[in-house]
Amino acid sequence: MKTLALIPHYKHPTTVGRVAETLRAYGFDVLIIDDGSGDECKPVLQNLVSDGINVVFRPENGGKGAAMKTGFEYAAGHGYSHALQVDADGQHHLPDALKMQEAAERQPEAIICGWPQYGDDAPKSRLYGRKITDFWNMVHTWSTDIKDGMCGFRLYPLTETLAVIREENIGERMDFDTEILIRLYWRGVPTVWVKTPVQYASDGISHFDAWADNVRISKMHARLFFGMVRRRLFRLFGKAA
Repeated sequence: MKTLALIPHYKHPTTVGRVAETLRAYGFDVLIIDDGSGDECKPVLQNLVSDGINVVFRPENGGKGAAMKTGFEYAAGHGYSHALQVDADGQHHLPDALKMQEAAERQPEAIICGWPQYGDDAPKSRLYGRKITDFWNMVHTWSTDIKDGMCGFRLYPLTETLAVIREENIGERMDFDTEILIRLYWRGVPTVWVKTPVQYASDGISHFDAWADNVRISKMHARLFFGMVRRRLFRLFGKAA
């Protein structure tokens, strides 16, 4: 088992370095995928390159999902078996990456998912949005197996993940995290959940577009709903889904 930590990055110059350096101190190889942040972030990223951290520069912003797809392909091309996804804004409890790695070593075919434990600093809009997503994920899977579909703190088995990305049309922005998880679940990839606290800084930067991203997420849930119906109908008539 060989893991590469992937940090999709878009305009978080004050936190991305700390996240990358912390993960490296824990023994992870690290790749930052800069998603077209522009000239304002290049000095920070180039300093990290000078410190020995790899950075891929995407020429223009394509979204978190697009950045992760670039990172997955890079990881597979450089001999890694697993990829750890960590947000660049510093909200994840990075010591839990070690717990995820241990869980993956016990069950390397599984996707190891952060199960967020929120404090009083969590914005109410985020909590309500997650409750809506939790409902739809129960519909998509006919289960309560998906504890959280939106947390971007996960450890993926690369072979199974790249098979989904290459064979299906997976969203490339804020719809990515939920869709890739549901489609991996449909393919029988086990999910293992690691409880992890999430912090929201008062001056934190969010790139969530309330209108455009909610529309994308709604379309994603519609795709998954009709995919679920198709799978159920095939099973009803005795055919393989």
